[in-house]
Amino acid sequence: MTRRICVITGTRAEYGLLRWVMQGIQDDPELTLQVIATGMHLSPEFGLTYRAIEQDGFHIDRKVEMLTSSDTPVGIAKSMGLGLIGFADALSELRPNLIVVLGDRFEIFSAVSAALVACIPVAHLHGGETTQGAFDEALRHSITKMSHLHFVAAEEYRQRVIQLGEQPERVFLVGGLGIDNIKRLKLLDRAALEGALDFKLGRKSLLITFHPVTLESSTAEDQMEELLIALAELKDTQLIFTLPNADTGGRTLIKMVDQFVAQHRNARAYVSLGQMRYLSCVAHVDGVVGNSSSGLAEVPSFKKGTINIGDRQLGRLQAESVINCDPTRQSISAALERLYSVDFLGGVSQVKNPYGDGGASEKVVKIIKHHVIDYIVKKAFHDLPHVDRECNK
Repeated sequence: MTRRICVITGTRAEYGLLRWVMQGIQDDPELTLQVIATGMHLSPEFGLTYRAIEQDGFHIDRKVEMLTSSDTPVGIAKSMGLGLIGFADALSELRPNLIVVLGDRFEIFSAVSAALVACIPVAHLHGGETTQGAFDEALRHSITKMSHLHFVAAEEYRQRVIQLGEQPERVFLVGGLGIDNIKRLKLLDRAALEGALDFKLGRKSLLITFHPVTLESSTAEDQMEELLIALAELKDTQLIFTLPNADTGGRTLIKMVDQFVAQHRNARAYVSLGQMRYLSCVAHVDGVVGNSSSGLAEVPSFKKGTINIGDRQLGRLQAESVINCDPTRQSISAALERLYSVDFLGGVSQVKNPYGDGGASEKVVKIIKHHVIDYIVKKAFHDLPHVDRECNK
């Protein structure tokens, strides 16, 4: 009997990371791929990106509608409740042997909660990471505690998952999944990219992705305003925006970007670029600006600079190509100046990505195919060796 592996995805970016894991499962005759699409994938407002999954040759077995029309804290909490109900039904109907999830979003928290009470083993990808400026931090570690097989991107993250009480023999260091896209996709050349975007790159070009912040003292709206003021001061620079996720306050940020683009002919915004266009943009622009995890995990592999604004990604491993700045117009402008400095450009070509060189997807598929999953839902807490503080004084 083949092992039924159910992959659950709720966002465009998350699917981009899962894509080659899904392909590996689908191509293996001893595995059966099941796909549940949820969250932003099913929203017209966010581009109905479930279609990209189907265009890549995958069958979506179930769609779990859970997003409400509100991005307030109450609306997000209600979305989580709807998701829990929908995933309970979907998992009962599909009866997977193992579910595969990635990351830290509220949609995935609902899915894994439903799997927990249904006694379905969970494989969690990209656990152990920290993002101290967003409530995703708590969701990620909670998902780790409800999961049974763990696939991490760096040794520091492997140690953190073990610190959370997970058995070391179930925590696998595989590297960053996003690098597989860079290695395996044939990216667009400049002319083809400009045609796909219907937008011309310039002598200088930047890619901007700024998501809502949920645990910072200043609001996401205030921070976005500071970013847009800094960008408006740039000369001879083409600006490509990817719109924010469906997080708390996201719709306000989308409206601000749309208003900025309407007033600046050198700017264009896209609901969803998809992995091909997104990575092709990274290859052809001068750098990436915002607070997305991609700027830390994937962009360094292109030997390009990242301007990381605020604390949303605070705690993640960073390459030397990452320029951190405060969410103020002065700090962002100084970071932009550094991005184009001779000093910075001279060193960025030597940067090494701390998330590895690729191959993570193949490692994940091999382990979920062969690892024993019978009875792994019953977990023992792994205690770290006791340290006698008196002896270390």
